[in-house]
Parts: sequence; structure tokens; C-alpha cells
Amino acid sequence: MVSLSIRGILRQITIHGHIFGILSYMKSLSLSQPHLLITVGIPGSGKSTFAEKFAATFNAPFVDYSQIMEIAGQNTNVSDAYAGYLLKELFKTGHTIIFDGPTATRAERSALKDLAATAGYKSLFIWTQTDKETAKARFIKEHRKSGRIVTGSQYDALLKEFSPPNAKEHPTVVVSGKHTYATQAKAVLKNLTASRRPGKPGSSRDHASITVHKRNITTR
Repeated sequence: MVSLSIRGILRQITIHGHIFGILSYMKSLSLSQPHLLITVGIPGSGKSTFAEKFAATFNAPFVDYSQIMEIAGQNTNVSDAYAGYLLKELFKTGHTIIFDGPTATRAERSALKDLAATAGYKSLFIWTQTDKETAKARFIKEHRKSGRIVTGSQYDALLKEFSPPNAKEHPTVVVSGKHTYATQAKAVLKNLTASRRPGKPGSSRDHASITVHKRNITTR
């Protein structure tokens, strides 16, 4: 068993030039308090791609609203009800969960955070930022691949529904939708493992203790 500070892990990431040297030792993500990781971003920002990869990296439960919509025949009411039910059941496991779904409005994000809190979960918003033109091109291209045509005006209408997270919506970690998954994951991991206890800058309290053994990583 090897005990490393978050500073030590991030230093190794820098030395290796990417995060996968560290992630290869991790099979599951166990935190002192389970988290609901909620992806946020404009359509085409890359938030869903990040969510899928991050969940796969840590074998974390992944609530993918788009898949629920497919199963429910694009029925929003049924999908909302099932997503809520699924989250409540997954909360019973005490495992950190990734949620990728309707988070465009502050009301939607607040409802998710409140739901998580009632189950003893902390929430972390992961805001994937990508410029409008890049996101728009991605979104239209991906839908075209699946046989669904989205026009530029339809995308613009969806974009208007998005309300960026404000200062009151915390904790929030911002990642670039143009960066590699490794860089995005590093930013999220750094936030998750940061100590929440007060302490002087640079003190040991600023860095969570991490125990790595075999394929498990535990933060406390």
C-alpha cells in the first residue's frame, strides 16, 4: 500500500505528461462522503463524452438521461420519473454517481442538488465550457450521424434555454470541452480530493490523504 498526497499525485501526472499513468491504478472512486457529479454545459460542449469516460474510468454508476429517453420513446415525463427513481435507488449504494441529463437551468440543477442532499450526498457541478460555434458544429454533426437532423435555428433555440452556473452554485469545477479527457479528469480529481478543512495555504490540510492500493483509491 502506498500513501500519497494529492500534491504528490499531481506531480506524478505532470511528470508523466498525462493522467493515465495514475488512473491505470484506479478501479473505483471511494470518497469519505459520496458525491453526485452533475455535468453542466451547452449542447455539444462535450459534457456527455466526459461523463461517460469518467464513469468508465472509475466503474461509477452513470445515469445517462439520453439513454433513458431512448428507452422511454422520447417521453420526457416518463424519463424524468424514471431518472428520479433510478437516482434514489443508486443513492442507497453509497457510491459516487455521475449524472448527465437536464441541467440547463438553475432550477434543474438546484433540484438535483437538493435530492442528493436528502440522501447524504455532496454535489459537484462539472461545467464543460466550449465556444458556441464549436459546440454547435459538434451537436449538429452527432445528430446527423444518428439520423436526426438539427438545424442551426433549432440549436440556437436550445442554447437560449441554458443558464450558466452562478457564484451561488457551488462547488463547481470548470473544464474545457476542447481539452483532452486526461486534463479534464485531472481538474475534477483535484477538486474531489481537495481538503474541505480550514488550514493555512500550503499546509497538509490543503491536501487530502490518498491511499492507493491495487486498483482502489480512497480519499479521506
